[in-house]
Amino acid sequence: MTTVKLFEQEVINALCVYISRKESISPEEVMVELLFDDDTGFSVEAEFRQQRQFLKEPVMIQALRKWVQFQHGLDPFSAGLQLELDDQEGIVAYVK
Repeated sequence: MTTVKLFEQEVINALCVYISRKESISPEEVMVELLFDDDTGFSVEAEFRQQRQFLKEPVMIQALRKWVQFQHGLDPFSAGLQLELDDQEGIVAYVK
């Protein structure tokens, strides 16, 4: 299987769609900020309808699994997902 790279904007899009489906709102109503901390790893700060949520890496992976299934036609459970912090490109994901 070839490796697919999801750039930061696609990671953001995946999270906006994931959150919007869970909250029954449109993806345009969701704003997310991707975060990385050396101690806690990857996380997301999401804001929608005057609410703020902090989501940890497992939720990010779940959102990306759904994204690769519907947007890339890949089997979400046989694909390995890895998040990385790139100095030039921000937070990206690799799907193997």
